[in-house]
Amino acid sequence: MFNFLVTQSLRNRLFVLAFAAALIIYGAFTVTKLPVDVFPDLNRPTVTIMTEAEGLAPPEVEQLVTFPLETQMNGLPGVTRVRSTSGVGLSIIYVEFDWGTDIYRNRQQIAERLSLVQAQLPANVVPQMGPINSIMGQIMLIAVTGPSGVSAMDLRELADFTIRPRLLTIPGVAQVIPIGGEVRQYRVSPNPAALRALGVTQAQVEAALAQFGANTGGGFTDQYGREFLIRNIGRTRSLDDLRSIIVATVAGQPVALRQVADVSFAPRIKRGDAGFQGQSAVIVSVEKQPGIDTIRLTSQVEQAIRDITATLPNGIRADQVLFRQASFIETSIGNVKKVLLEAIVVVAIVLFAFLLNVRTTAISLTAIPVSILITAIVFHLMGLSINTMTLGGLAIAIGELVDDAVVDVENIFRRLRENREKGNPRSVFDVVVSASQEVRSGIVYATMIIVLVFVPLFALSGIEGRLFAPLGQAYIISILASLVVSITLTPVMAYYMLPGLKRLDEHEGVIVRVLKRGNRRLLDWSFRHPKTLMTGALAGVIAAGAFATQLPRSFLPPFNEGTLTISMLFNPGISLAESHRVGLIAERIIMEVPEVKLVGRRTGRAELDEHAEGVHSAEIDVDLHPNGRSKNEIVNDIRARLSVLPVTTNIGQPISHRLDHILSGVRAQIALKIFGEDLDTIRALAEELRQRLASVPGVVDLQVEKQVRIPQLEVIVDYRRAALYGLQPAAITEQLERLSNGRIVSRLVDGNRRFDVVVRLQDERRTTQGLADLLIESPVGWIPVRQIADIVETDGPNQILRENGKRRVVVMANTDGAADMATVIGQIRQVIAKHQLPPGFFISLEGTFQAQEESMRTIGLLSLVSLAMIFAVLYSRYRSVLFVAIIMSSVPLALIGSVTALWLAGQPLSVASMVGFITLTGIATRNGILKISHYVNLAIHEGMSFGPDLVMRGSLERLTPVLMTALSAGVALVPLMIDAYAPGKEILHPVAITIFGGLVTATVLDTFLTPTLFLRYGRKPLERLVAQVRDAQQAPVGGTIVAKPLESF
Repeated sequence: MFNFLVTQSLRNRLFVLAFAAALIIYGAFTVTKLPVDVFPDLNRPTVTIMTEAEGLAPPEVEQLVTFPLETQMNGLPGVTRVRSTSGVGLSIIYVEFDWGTDIYRNRQQIAERLSLVQAQLPANVVPQMGPINSIMGQIMLIAVTGPSGVSAMDLRELADFTIRPRLLTIPGVAQVIPIGGEVRQYRVSPNPAALRALGVTQAQVEAALAQFGANTGGGFTDQYGREFLIRNIGRTRSLDDLRSIIVATVAGQPVALRQVADVSFAPRIKRGDAGFQGQSAVIVSVEKQPGIDTIRLTSQVEQAIRDITATLPNGIRADQVLFRQASFIETSIGNVKKVLLEAIVVVAIVLFAFLLNVRTTAISLTAIPVSILITAIVFHLMGLSINTMTLGGLAIAIGELVDDAVVDVENIFRRLRENREKGNPRSVFDVVVSASQEVRSGIVYATMIIVLVFVPLFALSGIEGRLFAPLGQAYIISILASLVVSITLTPVMAYYMLPGLKRLDEHEGVIVRVLKRGNRRLLDWSFRHPKTLMTGALAGVIAAGAFATQLPRSFLPPFNEGTLTISMLFNPGISLAESHRVGLIAERIIMEVPEVKLVGRRTGRAELDEHAEGVHSAEIDVDLHPNGRSKNEIVNDIRARLSVLPVTTNIGQPISHRLDHILSGVRAQIALKIFGEDLDTIRALAEELRQRLASVPGVVDLQVEKQVRIPQLEVIVDYRRAALYGLQPAAITEQLERLSNGRIVSRLVDGNRRFDVVVRLQDERRTTQGLADLLIESPVGWIPVRQIADIVETDGPNQILRENGKRRVVVMANTDGAADMATVIGQIRQVIAKHQLPPGFFISLEGTFQAQEESMRTIGLLSLVSLAMIFAVLYSRYRSVLFVAIIMSSVPLALIGSVTALWLAGQPLSVASMVGFITLTGIATRNGILKISHYVNLAIHEGMSFGPDLVMRGSLERLTPVLMTALSAGVALVPLMIDAYAPGKEILHPVAITIFGGLVTATVLDTFLTPTLFLRYGRKPLERLVAQVRDAQQAPVGGTIVAKPLESF
């Protein structure tokens, strides 16, 4: 088939050139349309169910709301984990599904289950599914600030009714969540004493308020020959109008609302607040839908907030961007694009240095842009995005994209020169076709092997598979594209550009001659000392294998996002006001660090947020600008400065935090989960383990999840005393809920603004003493609560977290960056093994290390499968176990350089470096294939007999393409190896280090080891293969002997 493609391409030369030009134009157009993101789609299908149950304490939320919902969700097909948080008046359930399941189908199944469970939930409690958003979905944090004269209510109204609706109209925005400021309400606070004195009931007050401020319709009327629409206008926003409303008529006298209640504007009860640059503010979080181009969406959001800010009153700003994910994406993509360009330049220099010919260099280099643009077209058809991993796959492949073309061009060039030396007995067409066919087999088989070695990468499950599979896709697609280019476009360009060269009859350049002279001497020595050479190589491989087991291990290299996320935890029980006050102090402390550009903080939970954070929890986002110090030094500085505050801190980065959250459900690298039913016992066990883990070297940010007991006021109804007053206990608790927790009785509409009218006691009446003295209605008149109930100050859990049906508390930790993750985990496991647990309790250790261990195991096992497949492919071609073994001996030789390079660069053995090993296997075997194929071709086509002359000639003739391809692949990686911590290079740096180191040793050792092994052991297999080929050539067809063309290897 490949021979047919070469021949037809040369016969239809103009069509091939025109088609290549069309592909280049279409590919260039497609590149501009591909979505751009920081990483591939890492979204595990997860559905969030949020249920507001205002006023309920965590135990009631867990029993009445969370448990019935959890029970329904656990039976769904495809569910892998159900996590829940039962907080104050809030239940949040995260239902995680298998990778690869359809999120829309999952949501449909959950919607069906929610309709079934609704009847089991308390009245007016309605569970809602959160919108579909991306784990990397938080693309921007925008601070809304104003001068001191602007109230917190005005700022929040601006965020809720101006900014949020505008941003939600932008296609691709999934959710806009404001936090901070104050949500305006019309607060009606009944005075029970006045109600009793005037004989008005609570029900009468609520009934009068229910229709306040409403408009109604009056139909149509015809007059003056025209049709008029009747509107009955009752809407008002005036507090005086509300105060004047009549709630009842007692003894013929109307009673106004102002007589029985206090009426005022008041903030809605909030569970979160925000700050920016040490001042109170409103922070708006913008989240995107999955699969949306982050950079394009960010520019649209920025344009919208610029337009909004231009119309705001003086002093109010809504364009202060605290966090911008697109900045990291642009820097990362920019760095990798720069690497691509640098690699192309370096490859061009290498090729020219060897070929010393502009035309041959140009033909070889054409493979790079054409292959990349074909890859872009395939990406477009497959729905893939441009991200650091797909660009990284191209960056690693750059040096290899020219390999096929280089081998082809070099052979065509050499054969054309030989043809001219003989007086041009053959046509250019024949020479180009035969020269291409001569090397075609080696190129095709080398490419097949490169595809096969990536099989383990596509079998990786979880986040590591999602992360690295696109790198493999980009690599394979571009390599296959380069194969097609070398079969079609390269011979056509060679046909047009090479025969007319004046320098065609000149011999090799200085570099090639020097290298061949040196190679000849090395081979002479190797042929005389084969045992010394083989023993040395074997010792090196064994030493490298032993040393590889001692390398430190990690999951993924740390990112350099240019921003920090600091989780700050106070002791639960702290009020929101106090938490906010200390948070502002923390912001000012952080602002003193020289590298800090912007600081913003979100404390507690916003009204629409999917995270059930208590008011004791704060998240500070810090934007940095480089100033000479490393990221670790800045982090340690901030950690030291915050140590003066009564808080527990955990410093990470936005994207890294989210990756941790995907893996363990906790925003930390290591999560030690303790499961059981009794919360006090779980907490005690967690604290014991935390103290023991503090002694493990390399563990930092060690903390126990803040599930502790917080102060509570319990109003315990006395059934006997209630019966004396003719009251049912349910009527008592219902009245107390209505007065203490409050009830929305109406909603005022003003344009697109909505304001709740709430009946609720004044805060000063909601104390221990105030509730005891509170008057409630009974059949015998108004009585104080203390007559029928006991008011007790006690404590209870601040929140209850569950996972897969069991309560749990987590001990969280990070590593300090210098310690080996595998060693730290080993010591933690020893601590757990020594710890005795009560019956019914168990421990689960989770985190990024789990993914690392599983991926290492998967890669290891599947690499064996991959090697077996490579062996089968090569054996089908060479029909000799020995030849295949010689070719595959390059793989262990590459291990020597890879391990040495990782050790010298101080890199751990991570999933990224394992991907480097995989890539290296394909590259390393190519050299052996090219050499063995040429030895066989010399014996078959030119009739050379086995011996040192054949091996010497084959090695020297293949030295140039082998070194050019190896140098191109290796030198193209140098830009990735420089500045390891630049954004975008963090994951690709270990891959490049591994490939480069392995390529050096594999190429150098292969230069004299493969010829030596072939000379020592290859006589019988070669003679058998030559005989088989010659027999096949003379095979009878229809009873007559027909000479077929000799096969090329």
